[in-house]
Amino acid sequence: MIDPVHAHFSAIQDAMLSGTSVKRLLMSCLMGGAVGLEREWRQQDSGRRPNRLICIGAALFTIMSEVLAGDSTPNKGQVASNIVQGVGFLGAGLILHAKTRVMGLTSAATVFVVAAIGMTCGAGLYFVALVATALVLVALQVVGLFEMKLAWKRYPMIYEVRANVGSTESEEPMTSGAVTSALYRMQHAILTTLDGAGQRLSVLERDNVAGIERVAFTVVATLKLHQRLLAELRASDATDQVVAFRDREEE
Repeated sequence: MIDPVHAHFSAIQDAMLSGTSVKRLLMSCLMGGAVGLEREWRQQDSGRRPNRLICIGAALFTIMSEVLAGDSTPNKGQVASNIVQGVGFLGAGLILHAKTRVMGLTSAATVFVVAAIGMTCGAGLYFVALVATALVLVALQVVGLFEMKLAWKRYPMIYEVRANVGSTESEEPMTSGAVTSALYRMQHAILTTLDGAGQRLSVLERDNVAGIERVAFTVVATLKLHQRLLAELRASDATDQVVAFRDREEE
C-alpha cells in the first residue's frame, strides 16, 4: 500500500509506476504538440510549446492524483479535479476585448480542450485522446474552411488603400489644390464603398510616404463581402493600389 502522506516509494514501485507513466506523458506530449502545431501555423501565441506543456502538465497531474491517493481512499481524482479551474483561469487570460470585437476565444477554448486531452492521456485512454485530437484539428481547420467558403464566417482583414497625392521624380509637382482634391476623392471612395456594404470605417494607420497617401483600416466581413469591397475599391479612379492582409490576431 502506498502511503499518500509520506509519498515514499520503493524501487520496485517506482519502476512499475514509471513505465506506465512515461508512456502516458509521451502520448500527451505528442497530442499537445499536434494541436500546438496548428495554432503556430496560424501564427498564434499559443503554439507548440504552450499547448504541449499544458497537455503534459494535465497528464502528470492526473497520474499523480491517482498515485498520491493510494489505496486508502476511493477518491482518485482529488488533485486532477482542480485542473479544470486552473486551466479556466489560464484561458480567461487569453481573451481580449477590443473596441470592435472579442479576440482570443478560440485560443482559450483550445487550451481548455488540450488540458482535457492531457487528462485523457494521463488516464491511459490513448485511443480516446487520439480521436479527441483529430476532432480538434478538424474543428480548427476543416470546419473553419467550410465556414469561409460558404460565407458563414465573418473574419477580419486589414485593407490598405494607396493613392499618389504628391510628386514623383518623373512628374511635375502637384499643386496644393490638386493634393487636396486627390485626398478628398480617395477618402470619399473609401467611405462610399464601406457605406454601401454597411461597414463602419475604423482607421488603424494613416500616413504619407514619398507622396503616396496610405490609409489602413480593418473590415470584418464574409469572404464574398471582402471580395466585393476589394473589387470596388480597386475599380475606383481615386485609388492607385488596394491591398489586403489577414489580421494576425484572427484565430
